Amino acid sequence: MPVPTHTFDPPFNIIRCSHAVLDVVDLNKSRAFYENTVGLHVEDSDAMAVYLRGSEEHQHHSLVLRKAPVAACSRLGFKVGNDGDLDKAASFFSENGITYGFVEQPFQGRTLQFTDPAGFQLELYASMEKRPHLLRRYDLYKGCHPQRLDHFNVFAPEVQNTVDFYARLGFRLTEYGEEDGPNGRIAAAWMHRKGNVHDLAITNGKGPRLHHMAYWTPTAMNILHLCDVMASSGYLKNIERGPGRHGISNAFFLYVRDPDGHRLELYTSDYFTGDHDHEPLRWSLKDPRRQTLWGAPAPRSWFEEGTPFAGQAVREPAFVADVTIAD
Repeated sequence: MPVPTHTFDPPFNIIRCSHAVLDVVDLNKSRAFYENTVGLHVEDSDAMAVYLRGSEEHQHHSLVLRKAPVAACSRLGFKVGNDGDLDKAASFFSENGITYGFVEQPFQGRTLQFTDPAGFQLELYASMEKRPHLLRRYDLYKGCHPQRLDHFNVFAPEVQNTVDFYARLGFRLTEYGEEDGPNGRIAAAWMHRKGNVHDLAITNGKGPRLHHMAYWTPTAMNILHLCDVMASSGYLKNIERGPGRHGISNAFFLYVRDPDGHRLELYTSDYFTGDHDHEPLRWSLKDPRRQTLWGAPAPRSWFEEGTPFAGQAVREPAFVADVTIAD
């Protein structure tokens, strides 16, 4: 399937991924997991929502937990360059038949929400309340010392169409997994705006669903420390995959599940991709180093389980990729 060319003059300027809004059933339990075990900092909270951020982040929040009767992903957020980009985005969505609307969101400036052609529910903003960053407040560090939100990974039933849409918005392909042969189809794609491997990864599967969100940690040792913390604090069964090193992205990783089953990746050690002529790296779906550089395949849950978007019907994928799954 075709690899998209880089678009350097997109219709509006998305800077980076910014925040996730997750619906959770037990707000207190979810807060305790993300604050005390993972180590995010609670910036504000009330009876219905908790706002958290990493120690490097100036923005008010990169994760919002909302009390709800059913666990789901409410929205994924991206920051744009300035307020004018919101108007440019609204014009683009109107011209392309994409549902959108301006809304008021706590701690954020003017916010534009839309549902993309695949059914992913997103929001754009240019400004958010700022708080002093906590990078040097080592007395506040907990868990694995998460620094900043790094990326989202989503299950898309039509991978090629989704990749093409985000390429139009200026997302640039860094790596991709593809079937072998002359008619090979792209089964997963890693796309960025901020100059590392990805802000958004698009994975073949039942969707629209959130596969995971990821926070950057300072070192691999922080991730190993989280394994010890989870194993000794009642969360042993919540460790799903890893620790290990991906071939794709070169990142050292750990995947865990929160109390509602939302998947969280702790992540470090990927690389710079900001040059305009950076070439995408192709991986065969049969290369054992793709999933894990050391050859260990991912468990079945990693390919099949994800978080639905609130109110969106989940569709079967256009094709079933032939991938290696751990026994």
